[in-house]
Amino acid sequence: MSMEPRIGLLVGREWSFPPAFLDAVARRQSGVSADYIKLDATRMGQDVPYTLIIDRISHEVGFYRTFLKHATRMGTTVVNNPFMWSADDKFYDATVAIQNGVAHPKTMVLANRDYIPGISHTESLRNLAHPLD
Repeated sequence: MSMEPRIGLLVGREWSFPPAFLDAVARRQSGVSADYIKLDATRMGQDVPYTLIIDRISHEVGFYRTFLKHATRMGTTVVNNPFMWSADDKFYDATVAIQNGVAHPKTMVLANRDYIPGISHTESLRNLAHPLD
């Protein structure tokens, strides 16, 4: 099933780029439509009505990130690919580099210095040597 080219914008609290982008697409009168995405519950295998999604917020909202991963699997192209969130781990990348013979500066991972108020040092962090040497 072929669909008309449709661009969806997934945005947060920014007010300059999104309307300017939508206006630019509309002015071109190229047969491509663009609009803001409005999400509800998404079912497994559910079609995604966009050929392209521009993501500007999923790094902050996990639900959006999950939807975008679904959208890519369903054939939608996503700009600012949500899989990069999972892959953006410099320590892991350093480990992969070293295991594959790629030179990499010495790297270590440290626990956070501070935590949100709900984290109890004696309970939530009982598996962590504290204070660190």
